[in-house]
Amino acid sequence: QVQLVESGGGSVQAGGSLRLSCAASGRSFSSYVMGWFRQAPGKERAFVADISPSGGSARYTDSVEGRFTISRDNAKNTVSLQMNNLEAEDTALYYCAAALLRATTARGYRYWGQGTQVIVSS
Repeated sequence: QVQLVESGGGSVQAGGSLRLSCAASGRSFSSYVMGWFRQAPGKERAFVADISPSGGSARYTDSVEGRFTISRDNAKNTVSLQMNNLEAEDTALYYCAAALLRATTARGYRYWGQGTQVIVSS
């Protein structure tokens, strides 16, 4: 089992940056695909980015490509999401999640954090 705790959310003006972090506890962190999802009010939870267990491969949803960067440190059991040039549309509750296989849907992930709020004002 894996426990996930996100941090780093907050309020920022459009064009600003935030860095989200997710600390994992439990066994075999380096065996898991790690993903970030977000959920805006009234909308479904949506894929943002994921990273392979080794950290060698990452992918992003189109709307954040070139602005967000996902990374992981398997020695520290952490995964991060650097968010630059933030837009009002990025406002959401951001979740860290873990899966054994890569997936872009929430149902593909088994373990979830509690979420961290990001608010971007225009």
